[in-house]
Amino acid sequence: MTSPPHLDARLRPRLPSPLREVHDKRFARHGVRLLLKRDDLIHPDLPGNKWRKLALNLEAAAGRTVLTFGGAYSNHLRATAAAGRLLGFPTVGVVRGDELAHQPLNPSLARCAADGMRLHFVDRTTYRAKTTPEVLEGLLGRFGDVVVVPEGGSNALAAQGCTALGRELAGEVDVAAVACGTGGTLAGLAAGLAAGQRALGVPVVGGGFLAGEVARLQHEAFGSRAGDWTLEERFTFGGYARTTPELDAFAADFEERHGLPVERVYVAKLLFALTALAGEGAFAPGTRVAAVVTGAPDDALQESSVSR
Repeated sequence: MTSPPHLDARLRPRLPSPLREVHDKRFARHGVRLLLKRDDLIHPDLPGNKWRKLALNLEAAAGRTVLTFGGAYSNHLRATAAAGRLLGFPTVGVVRGDELAHQPLNPSLARCAADGMRLHFVDRTTYRAKTTPEVLEGLLGRFGDVVVVPEGGSNALAAQGCTALGRELAGEVDVAAVACGTGGTLAGLAAGLAAGQRALGVPVVGGGFLAGEVARLQHEAFGSRAGDWTLEERFTFGGYARTTPELDAFAADFEERHGLPVERVYVAKLLFALTALAGEGAFAPGTRVAAVVTGAPDDALQESSVSR
C-alpha cells in the first residue's frame, strides 16, 4: 500500500528516497557493503518514517482533527503539527508532563504551537494510562470528534505505510536495518521486503517489549507475522534519548568520515550497531547492508541533551 496520491501531490515527498553506498573500511575489511537509505530527505517537515507512518493515518482522518501523543521533544508531535499546517486540518498534541503547562514552551513545542497544534498537558500517571478507555473517553469528551493516532504514530496503518520502504529496497540489499522506538517502521519494512531479504531492528529503548509490539502490529496490519525480521537489543546506550561518550565519539567520527550529519537518538545507535556487528562477523562477505536514515540531527538535538 502506498501513500495517498492526493497527499503526495500536495506535500511532494521525495519518493523513493535516495539509496547511496558509502565506503567504510570497517565494513569493507569484512567484505560487507554499507548503503544509506536517505529517508531523512523525503520531506523537510515530515522526514523519514514520520511521513511513511502518517500518510495513511491522515488519509483515514479525512480532514478531521488528529489527536496524538508525545513527550516534550517529540518528533512525532512536530511532524503531525506540520502536516496539519500543510494540509489544513486541526491537530491536538497530548504532552507528557503537566508541569510543562506553566513553563515557557521549548523550541520543539513552540514549533508545534506555531503550526497550529493545540497542546494539552497531562500528568505522567495519566500519560502512562493514555490507551485506557477512561483516559481516551476523557480526551474525546474534551476535544470532540477526533481521530486518535498513537504515540510515535505506530499502528496498523503506519505499518502498512512503511511497506513501501521495503519495496523500494527490493533487489538492492540483503539486510535492511532500522532503529526502533515503537516498532511500526520495522513491522512495515519487513513486510515489504522480498523473499531472501531480511530486516534488522535496533531498539533505542530497553525493556524487551519491542518484539511483541512488532508482532502485534504485523498481526493487526497483515493478519500474521510478515517477512524475515530480528532485533539486536544490545545498543540502547542506557535508554531512549540517552547517549554515552563512546556513542558521541562514534557519531562524530562517522560524520567526519562520510560528511553525513548523524542524528543521535536513533541513527547513531543504528550505525554503531551495524559497525559492531560487521566487526563481529555477523554479516557474510558480500552482504549488502542498508541503514535507514530516519532523521537529521536537529530533529532530536534538544531531546538528547535534556535526557542524559
